[in-house]
Amino acid sequence: MSVLRVGNASGFYGDRFDALREMLTGGELDVLTGDYLAELTMLILGRDRMKDPAAGYARTFLRQLEESLGLAHERGVRIVTNAGGLNPAGLADAVRQLADRLGIPVRVAHVEGDDLGPRYPGSLTAHAYLGGFGIAACLREGADVVVTGRVTDAALVTGPAVARFGWEATQYDRLAGAVVAGHVLECGAQATGGNYAFFTEGGARRGGGHGGGRDLRRPGFPLAEIHDDGSCVITKHPGTGGFVDVGTVTAQLLYETAGARYAGPDVTARLDTVRLAQDGPDRVRIQGVRGEAPPPTLKVGRTRLGGFRNEVVFVLTGLDIEAKADLVREQMADALAESRPAEVRWELSRTDRPDADTEETASALLRLVVRDPEQAAVGRALSGAAIELALAGYPGFHVLAPPGKGSPYGVFEAAYVPQEDVEHVAVLHDGRRVPVPPPAAARVLEPAAEPDLPEPPPPGPVRRAPLGLVAGARSGDKGSDANVGVWARTDAAWRWLAHELTVERFRQLLPETRTLTVTRHALPRLRALNFVVEGLLGDGVAAQHRFDPQAKALGEWLRSRCLDIPEALL
Repeated sequence: MSVLRVGNASGFYGDRFDALREMLTGGELDVLTGDYLAELTMLILGRDRMKDPAAGYARTFLRQLEESLGLAHERGVRIVTNAGGLNPAGLADAVRQLADRLGIPVRVAHVEGDDLGPRYPGSLTAHAYLGGFGIAACLREGADVVVTGRVTDAALVTGPAVARFGWEATQYDRLAGAVVAGHVLECGAQATGGNYAFFTEGGARRGGGHGGGRDLRRPGFPLAEIHDDGSCVITKHPGTGGFVDVGTVTAQLLYETAGARYAGPDVTARLDTVRLAQDGPDRVRIQGVRGEAPPPTLKVGRTRLGGFRNEVVFVLTGLDIEAKADLVREQMADALAESRPAEVRWELSRTDRPDADTEETASALLRLVVRDPEQAAVGRALSGAAIELALAGYPGFHVLAPPGKGSPYGVFEAAYVPQEDVEHVAVLHDGRRVPVPPPAAARVLEPAAEPDLPEPPPPGPVRRAPLGLVAGARSGDKGSDANVGVWARTDAAWRWLAHELTVERFRQLLPETRTLTVTRHALPRLRALNFVVEGLLGDGVAAQHRFDPQAKALGEWLRSRCLDIPEALL
């Protein structure tokens, strides 16, 4: 059976620089993908483009390609990347110039049509999330390198699969299988042991070098062996660090998703149909994925400048921590009374401990964050007020760093447009422009039915213990919302988790969510629950709304909370 081997060499703009070369030299590949875009990245690229209209793409990719384009050409590996960001045509031209300079005969194509900026005045960026059929058109016409702008992360994998196997737009199960494979690959080493809840097990921190096993000092990057029926095996190159098992793949499947339906521009993948099985060392088989028609609209990610922010962290040491915090709040409120910023937030982190044997562990941190449409309100006014307290504040006054003049912050917003209103175009290596039609069968889908849950376990003795002893978690961000995926590793633990971790219990364990809308989605085949917390992240990661602005550690906080757990599970 024909197998398409698709690897990943980047999960974000700033990921391991050497990964492109490592993936090309580490084993067999047909296609190598690189994901460089995220909500925050679009804002960063937008600010780059404001300074230079020719900018707007991930320049790191070009530097990586300079040392790896020859390797890819020699090995017959095609490269597909969304590093084009806001300017895919510009990056495609830059790749051609690089190839000419290196004397490497490669055909470069790109995908465009995602930029909807003119429709959204006032936005810094506004880009529709396109699917994989434009990528497929470029590959079918012989492209060696395909550059895109804002496509879905999974499209980097569905496009090559469509090109290889000739899938039609209505072969939803096959497309859904490729979407699931793409979602597992998109975040790089998160599928090979990175950011994994159970990283301490099985000697994961040990190893005599970087030669593989469960050594997590340098996890390898993942690849998928995709079959014509849409099934795949997730694995990694031999001898690379990290590991691939059902747990690492489950964790990544839950990352930044919500309910049973994972909707995209090409297909709606049913996450409640995914079946995982260990297929050997560092091999996990994904099969049984069902797909449905995609929605009739495309998501549009919009960023804009929201104003200016500044912060100062006061260090409170020793006795009377609460009183010291009250004093500095009162002093700062008085100092800022005439020019109070539009938003003022205080957070006291009690990192101190009694009778501490170091000054640092005797200290707590009081963080002040201010925002305002005008830079003056968060700049000198704040820094002056804070520094003037140096000899007139609480005993032991000092700050981690003096506040600056204030910096701009961004806001992320989502909008939706009809698929047929977006001109999705594949621009081939020879300059021809091939329109990509919208899916004819796109339709509005009803919410998925509530799944059947197992019977709860019989009553028995319990012990107060952290949730993380019996459950894994992974969390992330989608605009202003956060999600926390929680999964059990045994059927017995799942029977308990499915009934114990209700929305009410979730809110009790994470008090920060008590006033917010929390929705629970059950995925029994993954033995998992996915919680979506609306509005936790304010205006999104670029706004730096909270201590953990992307909710990356929200799941680990949840796992650290204690509740009554059946002793039989411990």
